Amino acid sequence: MLIAGFPAGAWGTNCYLVAPAAGEECVIIDPGHQAAQGVEDAVKKHRLKPVAVVLTHGHIDHVASVVPVCGAHGVPAWIHPEDRYMMSDPAKAIGRSLGQQLMGDLTVGEPDDVKELSDGTALQLAGMEFSVDHAPGHTKGSVTFRMPEQADIPPVFFSGDLLFAGSIGRTDLPGGDHAEILKSLARVCLPLEDSTVVLSGHGPQTTIGRERATNPFLREVAAGLGDGSSAAPRRGM
Repeated sequence: MLIAGFPAGAWGTNCYLVAPAAGEECVIIDPGHQAAQGVEDAVKKHRLKPVAVVLTHGHIDHVASVVPVCGAHGVPAWIHPEDRYMMSDPAKAIGRSLGQQLMGDLTVGEPDDVKELSDGTALQLAGMEFSVDHAPGHTKGSVTFRMPEQADIPPVFFSGDLLFAGSIGRTDLPGGDHAEILKSLARVCLPLEDSTVVLSGHGPQTTIGRERATNPFLREVAAGLGDGSSAAPRRGM
């Protein structure tokens, strides 16, 4: 399996291209702010053919390049219905005052073909399976994507802004809910195998085992102690 990832734009949002191998069809995850050129560079370098864009949630730092990327390759974008409005009205998703400061000259809107994700769906794309888990808390429509273990390759978990190395997503923007993100961590993350590789929306790669042992939020949730209000900083837009 080939996973080509790079941080894009002002918010350093991780964009991933996933394919069975070089020269094959691929899926693009979270083409955010200023990600279009990075996507094209990766497509050319690895001789890939995009077949879909899938989105972990609707914040502008994860969807800003959806329209040009989908348009360039004639592919659909998949997003949870609770976050779909954010593609056309991103300022509403982050608060009007903050949105006016950050949006600048960004062009927003939906691509020509939008498909909606639902909890428990098994997406079959580019010859690969992506299991979708609805994981609200950072936004109402946040989702994660799981790929099963393959031969010598451990399971892979695209966590979006649910789980980071050492932290979790912020919940103070419109649609955020601290109690909900704790439930999502317990339901979606805790059952995963320790060997599962976590590729998040921001920051470095980690594993579920490492986060289970060191992430203060996940440790509290796993122990059933406290309210998950660790002093560790939270991340994401």
